[in-house]
This record gives sequence, structure tokens and C-alpha cells, in this order.
Amino acid sequence: MNIIKTNNTDSRFRKLCSMLDNYLNDAIGKEKQQQEYNQHNALVDIDDVILLIDGEKLISCGGIKKVDEDTAEVKRVFVADEFRHHGYGHKIITEIEHLAKAEGYKALILETGLPMKSAQKLYTSCGFSFIENYGPYAFLDSSVCMKKNIENNI
Repeated sequence: MNIIKTNNTDSRFRKLCSMLDNYLNDAIGKEKQQQEYNQHNALVDIDDVILLIDGEKLISCGGIKKVDEDTAEVKRVFVADEFRHHGYGHKIITEIEHLAKAEGYKALILETGLPMKSAQKLYTSCGFSFIENYGPYAFLDSSVCMKKNIENNI
């Protein structure tokens, strides 16, 4: 398996994000996804990307978006269906943390959907804690926000 640091223009990242969008459309509903969330997931806003790849197989992706000097938002975390339940979710989160810490961030925040129980379980197992909904998610009842301080971690 290769760990690749890239950016939002990488076609492999874009393909994984398309797979993520299809997954979310099925899990949350396409209309709700388009109305409430798509505007907050523009790939152009994601500063740095990590990919997990095995040969030509796209395993997982995730990125970070700068919020302020100390905080980055975790974006577009996804593990392809055939690779779920093999630890790749933890691996991509760990790599995102390494990247964010190397870039000087002290905290990571993220948003996931209320129905996304497996994502919430992954993030809590990686040390994230639930916080009050922030920014564009403050008034979305279907959002769950989380945070992890990384300054002294990893």
C-alpha cells in the first residue's frame, strides 16, 4: 500500500470523492445531500489530500481545509466499499493527523451526518470528541461535529 500526499486536482482523489458522493446520496438522500452539504464540500477548498492506494486500487482518501492558523477541518474521508473493516479508516485519519501536525495545526475539526454512525464510531475511536456544531453546520440538526487536539499527539 502506498500513502500519497497530493492535492485536490488529483484524478484519483476526485474519483474517490465521486464514490463518496454516491455513498452519501444513498445513505442520506440525494436531495438533502445537494441542498445542505454539497456547498461545504467543494474540492477546491481542500488544501491537502492523502490517498491510500494499492497498485491501481483506490483504497481511501481524506483531506484538510485550513480554518485558521491553529485549526484544520478534516474533509472528504472515504474508504472504498471493498476495503472497509480492514483498518484503512484509522490509517487515513492517522495520516491526516500527521499531515496537519507537520503543517503546524494544533487541532482538527470535522462534520459528519447524524445517520453516519459508523463514521462517528471511527472518529471517536481515533480520539475525536463531540463538540457543538460550528460554522456552516451550526443550525443543521442532521450534522454532528467533532474535534481533536493534535498539538501533543502522534
